[in-house]
Amino acid sequence: MKDSAKLIVALDFAAEADALAMANQLDRSLCKVKVGKELFTAAGPSLVRRLVDTGFDVFLDLKFHDIPNTVAGACRAAAKLGVWMINVHAGGGRDMMLAAREAIEAGASRPLLIAVTVLTSLSDQALQEVGVAAGAAAQADRLARLTHASGLDGVVCSVHEVAGIKQACGAAFLTVTPGIRFAEDAKGDQVRVATPQFARAQGADYLVMGRPITQAPNPRQRLLEVERALQQEKDVRP
Repeated sequence: MKDSAKLIVALDFAAEADALAMANQLDRSLCKVKVGKELFTAAGPSLVRRLVDTGFDVFLDLKFHDIPNTVAGACRAAAKLGVWMINVHAGGGRDMMLAAREAIEAGASRPLLIAVTVLTSLSDQALQEVGVAAGAAAQADRLARLTHASGLDGVVCSVHEVAGIKQACGAAFLTVTPGIRFAEDAKGDQVRVATPQFARAQGADYLVMGRPITQAPNPRQRLLEVERALQQEKDVRP
């Protein structure tokens, strides 16, 4: 897959057949794919292997968050599937992230390991309700620094936090940004969203898009539109 494939398409489906049908409509040279909790629970590791075997770079988005030993075991098992990237929750703490990193280092094929900072569905008010008074941007920055210190490859964060995280953790520290929408797209359950152009202008490394592509009348055409948008530098509004 060429390095310019910076788009990750979220295969947020409840059934294996639907996910595979969508994957067949995508161009592997233009995108990677993401398998999340719903699809993985419904279809299991065999679906992930099928996607890997067909040539897709797969981001296994299970957001592991548990005691260090349990997360280490889960990451070790995920790495054996041949996926391109896996993730944990940075809120699990330093020891958990160190255990996850050590678990995949020993394998024959090491996926990228990133950590979720603050879900893009959470507003500052929602964070206050769970005891995080500093707000989304400050919390994301704090957890990104901890992730970097723990030796992981990057973080999942909002587009609006990318610049600060890059400044704090370095340009090589990866940022994966959900909540990517065109201006005319519905926000769905996302709160902190942005356009593809704005995301790239902020320095985001990988952009995650789901429904704006998978629910489009012509997903392949929509994928090409996103690719063209990423080549433009004109409209960089959020």
